[in-house]
Amino acid sequence: MSETAATRAGTGRLYGVGLGPGDPELLTVAAVKAIGEADVIAYHCARHGRSIARSIAAPYLRDDQIEERLMYPLTVETTDHPGGYRGALDDFYAQAAGTLAAHLDAGRTVAVLAEGDPFFYGSYQHMHKRLADRYDTVVIPGVTSVSAAAARLGQPLCEDKETLTVIPGTLDEDELAARLAAADSAVVMKLGRTFTKVRAALESSGRLDDARYVERAFMAGERTGPLADVDPDTVPYFSVAVLPSRVETGPAQAPGRGEVVVVGTGPAGAPWLTPESRGALANCDDLVGYTTYLDRVPVRPWQRRHGSDNKVESERAEFALELARRGRRVAVVSGGDPGVFAMATAVLEVACEERYADLPVRVLPGVTAANAAAARAGAPLGHDYATISLSDRLKPWEVIAERLHAAAAADLVVALYNPGSRSRTWQVAKARELFLEHRAPDTPVVVARDVGGPEEAVRVVALADLDPGSVDMRTLLIVGSSQTRAVARGAGGAVAWTPRRYPETPATV
Repeated sequence: MSETAATRAGTGRLYGVGLGPGDPELLTVAAVKAIGEADVIAYHCARHGRSIARSIAAPYLRDDQIEERLMYPLTVETTDHPGGYRGALDDFYAQAAGTLAAHLDAGRTVAVLAEGDPFFYGSYQHMHKRLADRYDTVVIPGVTSVSAAAARLGQPLCEDKETLTVIPGTLDEDELAARLAAADSAVVMKLGRTFTKVRAALESSGRLDDARYVERAFMAGERTGPLADVDPDTVPYFSVAVLPSRVETGPAQAPGRGEVVVVGTGPAGAPWLTPESRGALANCDDLVGYTTYLDRVPVRPWQRRHGSDNKVESERAEFALELARRGRRVAVVSGGDPGVFAMATAVLEVACEERYADLPVRVLPGVTAANAAAARAGAPLGHDYATISLSDRLKPWEVIAERLHAAAAADLVVALYNPGSRSRTWQVAKARELFLEHRAPDTPVVVARDVGGPEEAVRVVALADLDPGSVDMRTLLIVGSSQTRAVARGAGGAVAWTPRRYPETPATV
């Protein structure tokens, strides 16, 4: 409220009054007081003129109060208004605000009724945005449908470190599925016509068995139960889908549904995770992986964590598959993308044995180190490129050298994984030597260390100046092609990029 509004002489006060979920006894003392003292009671309604908000507030209304029905001109997104659905609503809100302004200018106190809380998907907020800067305004919060639904289900919404996601059912189905998959706990609002889509999103995100349905909480006709059992043709607008806290129960699971999901956590954890990967990690019973990667995953009370050394990939894969064969849902946690020099191959090698032939195995992509490093440096992978691991633990150096020669001769940008370690100190120098046989000394090289982590350092150097001593296992190198450019841009340092267009080869005579 601005000082001008607060001190404007002769005008009335505007109240946005939260009524709670439906039971008149759930109004706050402040809400009852504001309704009882108001000169004008305003409420939104459809064309039929009935108002749920008014019915909730009815016990507290006076006979001498002026009532203003703010009647919506439409209830579905079809209209011949030149501005479309949004234009029709904007005109309606402007007209309704004008009606209330006339009362306020006449010195009357106006209470606008709002189901639930005025600022939580409430119609009042549209009046507030148009009037609060001009009049003394007080917003009285109310019990939301989210809290009411949890109370009626008798289940906590959030506990410990869980987060709550509130989602409108009007989102597209794929967006709904992504947000539901990534959520700890969630409430989906605005069901009714959106119910079938919301149910499909819950099923595709693996959350349908967890979902609960609440209809008209604290109102006549209240109904609750498993969402999967609800007939879509019976769902009204005043209903919500709830994914309650899972701290005590864990995810719902039908017997015998064991599976293995190989999940890529990206280069450094949470900010790099896809919603699908978040969902898989939250919905599993067991986490299996290299301890460093497991530490990136939040601890959940219902899950078992099985950490191991980084050099036992096959044993780790077999362990995960055996857990799944006993009916457990297992996430094998990998860094980066699990299919790029990581755990997906190890799992699939074992999973293709006859004893695991019928066991479901899924691989979920993650942001791989090459893409993360390239994005930090600019766009060095803008044209054809190759990825080569310099580790000779699983293949001989002769094979690595042959591939380096081939990629360099083909003028490909090359991303070099696993370039060095405490026990491997000479491969980077040898690789630089091989590239210099095919590349100019000033070819840009991206040196990216700990991308996404606390010690992140990304710089661009000339190939001839690449210092092998500065490279370790937390570093990824991107060696440019003949077309790759490094350009200084202000204080941000050099930006490396490879043009998408490659020069045409001159015609031979």
